[in-house]
Amino acid sequence: VQLQASGGGLVQAGGSLRLSCAASERRDSMYRMAWFRQAHGKEREFVASVTWNGGFANYADSVKGRFTISRDNTKNTVYLQMNSLKAEDTAVYYCAAGHGPRYRDGYTYWGQGTQVTVSS
Repeated sequence: VQLQASGGGLVQAGGSLRLSCAASERRDSMYRMAWFRQAHGKEREFVASVTWNGGFANYADSVKGRFTISRDNTKNTVYLQMNSLKAEDTAVYYCAAGHGPRYRDGYTYWGQGTQVTVSS
């Protein structure tokens, strides 16, 4: 399974970006799709996850109300709409697939990262 993440870039504080993650296929083990992020010098942390069936979403407290995760089952693609971006959102964002829900060990497949930089 390959996960292809895209959509990162440079944006000013208060701005928006939308990340996409396309999966080459879906397997039973890919119950959830998630986004994690890793800032320079920090541990990789959970951002949001969504289930393929039912679209049940889960968010880190730091992004709740600002980020929205969604999925398009017909395209095997998950999105992360990021609004009201802050400098502390600057990180490499990774998409992942697995059972989840919030811990790295719960995800089997990982995409390459996409850099998000928020200028203050």
